Amino acid sequence: MNKLDEQYIILLQDIIDNGTEKVTRNGGTKSVFGRQIRHNMSEGFPLLTTKKMPFKTIATELLWFLNGETNIKWLLDRGCNIWNGDCYKNYLNKMSEHYANGGDIFDKEGFIYNIKTDNEFSDKWGEMGPIYGKQWRDWDEDTSGIDQIKNLIEQLKTNPDSRRLMVTAWNPTYIPHMVLPPCHYAFQVYTRELSLDERNDLLYKKIDGNHKREDCFSDKEFERETLQDCKAFNIPARAISLMWNQRSVDTFLGLPFNIASYGLLLEIIAKEVNMVPDELIGNLGDTHLYLNHIKQATQQMGSEISDKQLNALLREFDEESFETFIIAKKLKQDAIAKQEYERAATERDIERAAKKRLAEIDLPLHDRVPFELPTLKIKAYTDNGMIKPKLLPEEGDEAFYEVSDFILENYKSHPPIKAPLSN
Repeated sequence: MNKLDEQYIILLQDIIDNGTEKVTRNGGTKSVFGRQIRHNMSEGFPLLTTKKMPFKTIATELLWFLNGETNIKWLLDRGCNIWNGDCYKNYLNKMSEHYANGGDIFDKEGFIYNIKTDNEFSDKWGEMGPIYGKQWRDWDEDTSGIDQIKNLIEQLKTNPDSRRLMVTAWNPTYIPHMVLPPCHYAFQVYTRELSLDERNDLLYKKIDGNHKREDCFSDKEFERETLQDCKAFNIPARAISLMWNQRSVDTFLGLPFNIASYGLLLEIIAKEVNMVPDELIGNLGDTHLYLNHIKQATQQMGSEISDKQLNALLREFDEESFETFIIAKKLKQDAIAKQEYERAATERDIERAAKKRLAEIDLPLHDRVPFELPTLKIKAYTDNGMIKPKLLPEEGDEAFYEVSDFILENYKSHPPIKAPLSN
């Protein structure tokens, strides 16, 4: 099991088992507080595999933020519909007085059509207010906009050990003017120097070497030659990690998007400053499942594999494993027949031994067994042999990232699981 899906499944179970039921502005939830997701980017791109995730939609939304856009027409023009519900709800709220007096009001389909086709209508009703993109790229401070993303990139290039490498979307002055206050409200990056061995490994991956440099040189020669080649091949000297903070977490629908989105943002920033993506960390505040998502969450956690399926799987292992299956099967039957009966200590010992053995052979007990994580490549745009920045285009240069610049490889997943949005 990849560690990311494993963490996510454990979090779902944690909420179901330990969550407090609450009535919120948009539906009932079960929630816990103060959880964390950690992922090492060297283990693959953080896109969950226990249900199919729409990577293009995730990438489109992130580029919407990075472009400083706040109107959903930009998203709709690119086939992304994830903000439609919040935007339409805002329209209904503001039109309530007109509606009460018998005026016409568009249904959701008509509303979206007009956003797409009527510029005047979209300018008025497609605007989400000064949300993420506005705060990231044009924070209004004393009427002089601050481009936090540009500042972050410049600091990473000039002072990579700074403890002020942060971007925030939580601007109290403008919260009342936002259709939805930021859920993931800030992120911070951290860099470290790569060891000589780490850089040597990166070097040989790039040039497809077939021998280790340390086998051929003395320590001083190894260092000198490695540093020379790293410079020649533009091998990164640092690794970069990203940690985001989130006040409110829709764990079934939203969190998988957030994980992948910040993973992609880390990859983009790393590409921009020629560093290696290191660790992705999410600090989660009110971490909840909507009550009408619990069935879907349980489905994603996976149904127990049937005895017949277990039997077939265990026959692939040794006789001891098969005997363990027989014990586990009997205990399962006993537990069903004697739910109110407290087992004897010897039976509990046997059960623990059986479970331990099943864990040792790493036998999947649920049908949504995670796949290996995919990998991500970002197209290299060169200018005189150097990577041309795409996140911060030069004046007069319209070049910017497009979704097609991100190439997801070897993504295997279980089928998607639909659930209603709680706007």
